[in-house]
Amino acid sequence: MKKITILHVEDNEGDVLLVREAFENSIIVKEINNVYDGEKAIQFLNNIIIEGGIDLPNLIILDINLPKINGHEVLSYIKNNDYLKKIPVVMLTTSSSRTDIDLSYSNFANCFITKPVDVDDFMEAIMKIEEFWLKTAKLASQNYS
Repeated sequence: MKKITILHVEDNEGDVLLVREAFENSIIVKEINNVYDGEKAIQFLNNIIIEGGIDLPNLIILDINLPKINGHEVLSYIKNNDYLKKIPVVMLTTSSSRTDIDLSYSNFANCFITKPVDVDDFMEAIMKIEEFWLKTAKLASQNYS
């Protein structure tokens, strides 16, 4: 079984820790890279592309309410970039706004999840992301060139 990498774009340290904890015992997840704002997310992805694109993440978990560049702008950047657009993007955010949901799907998000407030429910949501995106769905190859 191929191990995958995740890019988690989240500015809330508590949510970063919960996601790390949820994937801690995963036999599928090789690495989780965290960046804390939208600008750093774009820089992170651009650096990988410059280096040849070999280590692109297999899945991106993206918050909307980020400093510097918001999640909608990051999503749009990803889905309009030939090297990145095949990477599934799960929007994981506190928002349940119809506007945010519609804008996310208009920018080709693969999934929109409103963060549960309860810690157990949050952990269960992460486990469902793993179950579907990492165990059930077939991800695109990383041959983006």
